[in-house]
Amino acid sequence: MPSFPKLKRWEPYLGEFVYGGMDGCVTTFAVVSGAYGAELSSSVVIILGFANLLADGFAMSVGAYLSKKTKLDNFKKHRELEHSELVRDPHEKREQVIRIFQKQGHDKKHIDILADHITREEKRWVEFIMKEEFGMIRELKSPFKVGGVTYFSFVLIGFIPLLIYVIDYFRPVSGNLFLIASILTGLGFVVIGWLKAYVNNTKYVKGIAETVLLGAVAAIVAYFIGDFLESVISS
Repeated sequence: MPSFPKLKRWEPYLGEFVYGGMDGCVTTFAVVSGAYGAELSSSVVIILGFANLLADGFAMSVGAYLSKKTKLDNFKKHRELEHSELVRDPHEKREQVIRIFQKQGHDKKHIDILADHITREEKRWVEFIMKEEFGMIRELKSPFKVGGVTYFSFVLIGFIPLLIYVIDYFRPVSGNLFLIASILTGLGFVVIGWLKAYVNNTKYVKGIAETVLLGAVAAIVAYFIGDFLESVISS
């Protein structure tokens, strides 16, 4: 995979940006498709689209924030517990480290050396037990930033399907607005798919194809549901 120095600064939160943007683009385009299938006016498309964009984006960002904060709080609670046990009985906690190395299959003559290295510093000692015994790793990302990036990307990328309708509202555009919105959304999916592949270290073509396909399926389902409901209500 090629290296992109400018993206390195944002890599810790790039995953949240990708999945927030993908969800925003998919759900907003689904709303636009459903409204088009129901033959609703452009003004209604804008209202429904923005209601979805702002409300769903906020809900998703709050969920991301709470999920990350819960993991962080849970880690801190267990770390404090392990640290208090270490202070109370350091010999037993050292034996715990030795047992971990034994389970990992280390050579017996090296285990004491490894244990001495780990137990030399309390913070490293506790976090080693947390990782190896409970599978818990200290969370480095800020829950607030995770929620913020998620909301920002949801709104930013999710606005793409609405862009042409907003432009048309202020200055009428000739042509099929839904077709133009579909093309713009497709380009948005390509960008998100590319970033998704970068984050997951997978093939770009595969990442783009999966994202575009997901958006297309969501749009088709929403369109036919909107069309069906419109025909039922108007009959």
